[in-house]
Amino acid sequence: MGAKPKIAVIGAGAFGGWTALSLLRRGAAVTLLDAWGPGNARASSGGETRIIRGCYGPDQPYTAMTARAFQLWAEQEKYGNQQYLYRTGVLWMVTSDDDSFERGSLPLLREHGIAYEELSAQEMARRWPQIHLEGVGWGIFEPASGYLMARIACQAVVEAFIAGGGEYRQAAVSSHQLEQEIHQGLPLADGQRIHADQYVFACGPWLGQLFPTAVGDFLRPTKQDIFFFGTPAGDDRFSTARLPVWAEHHQRFMYGIPANDGRGFKIADDTRGPRFDPTHGERRVSPETLHTAREYLARRFPALKDAPLLETRVCQYENSPDHHLLIDRHPAHPNVWLAGGGSGHGFKLGPTVGEIMARAMLLGNPPDARFRLARTARE
Repeated sequence: MGAKPKIAVIGAGAFGGWTALSLLRRGAAVTLLDAWGPGNARASSGGETRIIRGCYGPDQPYTAMTARAFQLWAEQEKYGNQQYLYRTGVLWMVTSDDDSFERGSLPLLREHGIAYEELSAQEMARRWPQIHLEGVGWGIFEPASGYLMARIACQAVVEAFIAGGGEYRQAAVSSHQLEQEIHQGLPLADGQRIHADQYVFACGPWLGQLFPTAVGDFLRPTKQDIFFFGTPAGDDRFSTARLPVWAEHHQRFMYGIPANDGRGFKIADDTRGPRFDPTHGERRVSPETLHTAREYLARRFPALKDAPLLETRVCQYENSPDHHLLIDRHPAHPNVWLAGGGSGHGFKLGPTVGEIMARAMLLGNPPDARFRLARTARE
């Protein structure tokens, strides 16, 4: 038998943590590094909750990837004896005259076994009278979908990685001339170097900074504001006990997670915000995005019109021009892999991305062509 392949994974978020764990379980010797730790407040995988859903429109790989992710999340819950996935259901409210996204999602939901119901506005009103459904024509309800506990899951994946024999180090990579000198080993900020047969950089919004030539502006970090509003005392209509996760495509793509785990009612706007520095950026929400959230809340959930703002979060997306993931080799270094471009929806797919990466690196199975770096001209 040959020696185990030595692989270094940089970034312990959803993509990096699951990639390290998948590689380890398939026989590689893996070192995992993160500058601030799994689920930290700067990471795209930080924060408390993320949605897991199957609707993605037509002609895309993500419904299939989500179906596989459901299986892998369930296996990890059993392995760790800990719950990460809460199946509150996900409700899609269709308001636009153009419902091609929702209609186009249905065949793929059926194909990949993700349960759903088509609901009329009248049926939605009967089930969830706390939602004001003016303008809503119909909806899709995914009863087995819901949300994931993000920070807790990131930490649990790294704990499973360590328990399985992986090496974890909290260390920062030196970005100075990294792209030119990676063939000499991975330079760390403290002057040390790590030598491996292959390297995976799953650094989210930092990928463009670390690889300015290969990635650069192909992935653009944008500032995204998240709000948590207080629900009325003793009123559980806006908690996960009585309300599913919800989303609405209209003039904007608004989404939210009902109150859970002692937190408020979460609401966010998927519209891409301004460019953001994930290391040094001040994480303060803007008055404009708060106004948008309150305006939407008053219209769609009128009992929360004057709800107090309990908490805010600033995270970031890292956006590719076509919003697809990036899973590919570095064009100049065939032993360097890049994984990123989650763009606000990638957390749920972490287990599947880890599996794709492990099969690509250890078995030579190529990732989907839509994930390649050269698929479209950089903008």
